[in-house]
Amino acid sequence: MASPRLTGGEVINHEIESKSVSHRLARSMSLKLKRKSEKNEGSEEDEASGVSLSCLSLYGRGGGCRVSADMDEESEDPGSRRRSSASEDGKGTISGKDNASVDCFSIGMERFFRRNNNRRLLKCSVVEQGNSMNARLPDEILEMCLVRLPLAGLVNARLVCKKWRNLTASPRFMQIRREGLFQSSWLFLFGLVNNGYCSGEIHALDVSQKQWHKLDSQILKGRFFFSVAGIREDVYVVGGCSSLTNLGRVDRSSFKTHKGVLVFSPLTKSWRKAAAMKHARSSPVLGVSEVNQDYFLSRNQQSRAEKRFHRSKAGGTTDVYEDPHRLSVRRQQSRHSLDENEVSLFEIIKPCRSTRQKHESSSSKGGSRKFVMIAVGGLGSWDEALDSGEIYDPISNKWTDIQRMPLDFGVSCSGVVCNAVFYVYSDSDKLAGYDVERGYWTSIQITSSLPRVHEYLPKLVSCKGRLLMLSVSWCEGDGQIGRRNKAVRKLWELDLVHLKWDEVSAHPDAPMDWNAAFVADEEVVFGLEMFKIFGQVIDFVTVYDGSDSGSGWNHISRNYIAHDLDALSCTTKSMTVLRL
Repeated sequence: MASPRLTGGEVINHEIESKSVSHRLARSMSLKLKRKSEKNEGSEEDEASGVSLSCLSLYGRGGGCRVSADMDEESEDPGSRRRSSASEDGKGTISGKDNASVDCFSIGMERFFRRNNNRRLLKCSVVEQGNSMNARLPDEILEMCLVRLPLAGLVNARLVCKKWRNLTASPRFMQIRREGLFQSSWLFLFGLVNNGYCSGEIHALDVSQKQWHKLDSQILKGRFFFSVAGIREDVYVVGGCSSLTNLGRVDRSSFKTHKGVLVFSPLTKSWRKAAAMKHARSSPVLGVSEVNQDYFLSRNQQSRAEKRFHRSKAGGTTDVYEDPHRLSVRRQQSRHSLDENEVSLFEIIKPCRSTRQKHESSSSKGGSRKFVMIAVGGLGSWDEALDSGEIYDPISNKWTDIQRMPLDFGVSCSGVVCNAVFYVYSDSDKLAGYDVERGYWTSIQITSSLPRVHEYLPKLVSCKGRLLMLSVSWCEGDGQIGRRNKAVRKLWELDLVHLKWDEVSAHPDAPMDWNAAFVADEEVVFGLEMFKIFGQVIDFVTVYDGSDSGSGWNHISRNYIAHDLDALSCTTKSMTVLRL
């Protein structure tokens, strides 16, 4: 029985489809056969057998050649191309004369195809393609692509492989992302209560996408009345309380006040412990200031001098029995600060501007920028109001006591760092500033105090060197007769030259939350209000753009997280903002 006549190219293509052979090998074999057929196209052929001489070369090298003639007696046109019976199976033909065709195939190649496993060949081809892709995509190009991803996409990219996870978690990657302005604002909400328990849930709002994300943290369960602050890409959870009798519940009848500090990294979703404070505090007022490397050198020299001073004072009477509340020391400190204020009230302004200029010049020269965190006030272990403060150095992981608050300052309720000065506002409408680099407090005498509703504590924020405050005051019907009074939340700015508050904007919503949280990121102010009305807890997030005075306040989120929370969350919540 005559074998069907097939061309070399079509035989190879059919074997490739059936055996899943590498495309590159098939293509090279097809090109070789095509070149040989074109080269020997004009050579003489054996008329009797109809065998082309080009086939003998393949046969001589160990290949095989199957020759057959399929004469179409019905066709009268001798120049027409014949089709072999094997063409119905999808194999091609290489035609010679009018009535002859040759099927050429290398027996050695056929044995090679049959001997190898299809799965093994497929695996090798996948590995080859992966290696070629990695070779074509350098780490620098991959880094440039990943650094532009939003935080949600960056977290998903870290799940691809170990290489991507290590690349995106390196300090160099975060430095490039920070300097390239690829980060966006994220709001983190802590201290929520669900069914009477401190669940430890963390809710994060991606401001650019206006989308909330929920994270569970076992380490914060049962902890309440703590304060949070953001340093670069980390959130510091400072102080707080926990119930001793009702574990996990908000219970102040029997509680423990913490001095521990926890650090949460949203990029890696990991927790670590920082050095504990020297004093246990609940709801302390926190502030984060950016300093130079020279600050830490001066602090180390100062601490060494204090140690030498305490050693020389050994054997003297302690102030534990003589003056348990250190009232004499506090009077001397307050008298010293008042004497400085009598000299000039503007001394606190000039160092701020010079310090800011020094920071900007150091950053332009590529100097190393460091941060410190200050904690003042709060409630102590016996639920007493504290007037002490301490400062934290993340590099040395140590807390150091600072000068106490001025005498008769009141209970600290809000604070923020603006131009290297930590401003603190009290419930008695007093304002004080702590010079971070010089290390002393100064009382700031405001020429005209703001009329406000005392149930709503004021909140200080800082935007691009501007000291702002949000407070609630009564509005007497907008000056129209017959309209009743209403409470309005307003945004004020402190005039550092004339030391007075100037109105900037009025919040459009009624102030329902007396413990509303406000934070600022560059020139944008974010506000979160949460309150219970008609038996349901409602929350909404508003934003104010300080760069555009005519934009006013806008809503970016409404009633998303509070429908499953208790009304106690309005009191225990705390919020901070990070650029991630």
